[in-house]
Amino acid sequence: MTALVVAALRIHIPIHIPIHVHLQLHRFHGPPFDYAGLAFGSVLSWVAGIGPGEPLLIAAAVLAARHKLDLTEVLLVAWLGATLGGLIGWLAGLKAGRRVFTAPGPFRSLRRRALARGEQIFNRRVVVAVILTPSWVAGIHRVRWAVYLPANALSAAIWAIGIGVGGFLIGPPVADMFSDLGTVGLIVLVGLIAAGGVAEVARRRMRAG
Repeated sequence: MTALVVAALRIHIPIHIPIHVHLQLHRFHGPPFDYAGLAFGSVLSWVAGIGPGEPLLIAAAVLAARHKLDLTEVLLVAWLGATLGGLIGWLAGLKAGRRVFTAPGPFRSLRRRALARGEQIFNRRVVVAVILTPSWVAGIHRVRWAVYLPANALSAAIWAIGIGVGGFLIGPPVADMFSDLGTVGLIVLVGLIAAGGVAEVARRRMRAG
């Protein structure tokens, strides 16, 4: 074995694979800061169950429709960020969520009943429950990693593709309509996007309940 290593060094055979070459060859279509912001917002939204992920994804999809970003890369970044955020939230719920949720304090009996009800739902429809609830809820109910990881990736894909493609197809006409109204229209558009994010969070909480 030693002789083979020495021979390889003498004839300068490379003994490592330069995997960084692929990363160097890839270039994002658009400002990297936009993708970084989308990734951060996606992670934050899926860790906490609320955040700027939806509005940022819609905005990125609109920019992709106007050829300032690439839609495939937008969806991929959003999916990766959401998947990572879901994993972090699940781990947080798994490690400390149940203890915090059942700690003494206001509405403790109500929280205990909600936990028991959640156990029934997760036992019967675990994949559906993972898709429809914030990530930390799955951690609180101790969903196994072999079940949670693929379900979380599927949920993130549904979120990224559904909102991203919807924003890509519907966003530009809406943005153009409000841009004709000037600053007031822009404020209204931002308000509508924020309201959409709030509605999405409310939907998740209702289904979780």
